Amino acid sequence: MTSELGVDVELQPGHEAVVRVAVATLWTSPEEVRPVDRPALDPQADVAAWISGMDPEQQVGDCVLSQLLFGERVLVTALRPDGWAHVVAVEQPSATHDSRGYPGWLPAAQLAPVAPDDPQGPDAPWVVDATVTALRTAPGGEPVVAGIVLGTRLAPAGPPADGWRPVHASGHDRPLWLPDSHLVPLPTEPPPARDVLAVAARLRDVIYVWGGLSTYGIDCSGLVHLAWRRFGVVLPRDAADQARATTPLPLGAERPGDLYFFARPGRQIHHIGFVSAEPDAAANRRLLHACYQHRGVVEEAMPAGRTATLVGVHRV
Repeated sequence: MTSELGVDVELQPGHEAVVRVAVATLWTSPEEVRPVDRPALDPQADVAAWISGMDPEQQVGDCVLSQLLFGERVLVTALRPDGWAHVVAVEQPSATHDSRGYPGWLPAAQLAPVAPDDPQGPDAPWVVDATVTALRTAPGGEPVVAGIVLGTRLAPAGPPADGWRPVHASGHDRPLWLPDSHLVPLPTEPPPARDVLAVAARLRDVIYVWGGLSTYGIDCSGLVHLAWRRFGVVLPRDAADQARATTPLPLGAERPGDLYFFARPGRQIHHIGFVSAEPDAAANRRLLHACYQHRGVVEEAMPAGRTATLVGVHRV
């Protein structure tokens, strides 16, 4: 099919595809996108320009569901003649929405068919540890895919050279390069929770964006999902599902890196944050979270309003 949004793609419903842009945004429907969203819809998906072009209220619009990182696999479930694809994000579990993964819409031009020998995806053995980097034509060469973010899985395509490493790049017919120091092997053992907390703390002051899942903008459950993804651990995308996938602890038993969950009476869980310090003798608590009220990622003493809606602490 030929997309009005920029490139020819060969996608088929019922088959997997792979994200070919640094960060793709998953939308509730094509009809819900706004004029301000245009940079995120382009074939190169300039998410940094999209977020900087929105005002604080637009950054929390509910037309965004989630985001997908370069090389992430999706199941294509429908294609529209106007260049939109409905997909299931199979690397973002979502028991609430679809047992196969998180469903939503994105421009088909931001996807590429999965090659039979594509080493990308959830089995890629390396992960980006830099906050932001770029994939280049050659060591020190021109960027081909800018804005690659923390937590992106990549498969090396050969040994490093002069401080640069070649990697397989989905949707590209030859290896691309990034600084070797920006890429680390995934651990073979579950990481200590404190290490995950340290990764999340590196995102302090990142802008709060509803549905965000990148170092450009992120929401509360996205922060938890991305920090654990950096270590190869796949958690569900939404806070309520993250609660079901983790182990409850007695309040007071929490340690840094555990997770606080929040809900209003009679409602499902609506917020999540990392335990950032052990409670003191007076049971005062601290958390690191992507906060709607602060419009960013903050580490703070738990406010009274949060304490009133605290419903549990869990461990991954």
